[in-house]
Amino acid sequence: MAEDIGDGSTAEMDDYETLMSTTDAELLKTAWRNEKAAPEILQFQAQLVKRAKEQIQLMEETVEEYEESGMDPLTVSLYQMDLDRAQFLLRSYLRVRLQKLEKYMFYIWKNESLWSRLSDPEKMFVQRCIDDMEKHLQEIVLSKLPDNYQSVRRQSVISEEDDMVPEPQLDTFIACKARNRFVSLRLADSERPLEMERHDVSFVLYKVIEDKIGADIDLV
Repeated sequence: MAEDIGDGSTAEMDDYETLMSTTDAELLKTAWRNEKAAPEILQFQAQLVKRAKEQIQLMEETVEEYEESGMDPLTVSLYQMDLDRAQFLLRSYLRVRLQKLEKYMFYIWKNESLWSRLSDPEKMFVQRCIDDMEKHLQEIVLSKLPDNYQSVRRQSVISEEDDMVPEPQLDTFIACKARNRFVSLRLADSERPLEMERHDVSFVLYKVIEDKIGADIDLV
């Protein structure tokens, strides 16, 4: 009987943790952690960001309404704390992505897979930066060169053979944990798969789990 009660309690705790991990606040925190730990830019969480912005707007209106109605200051401060937390998570998530765009913009621009992961505003930002840099290069450098050297094109400047273009280091070890109750990972240097139970933490090559991030695996 004791074993049955224990098993039931464990199952209920798992269900509770699953429910809590699916709230937008937790999902945004997870997306932020994944983005921060991953060496390359990940898929933009468009729907999650949209919901977060809508919730932040609603919380701002609620806090303003409570302040004007003279509600208890402690209650207002609690709502304000939730608002500040939501704003921090959203800004941190977007800031981490912006840092990657600034660092790897040329690499992302020429990589169709990574380019497709960006939001429309992010694509506009990268394209504008590249256009501005090309214009600056043309005005400051190329225009001062002899005529036969002024035909240098952008594609040659950021070609795949150009070692000056920064690239994310994918051959790096990162810490990850299993999101689901059981995850099996195929390791390149081992015949046996790495088996992880829920919340187990392991250090593996990023390449091994890059297609499982956000589905079966989260980064820590």
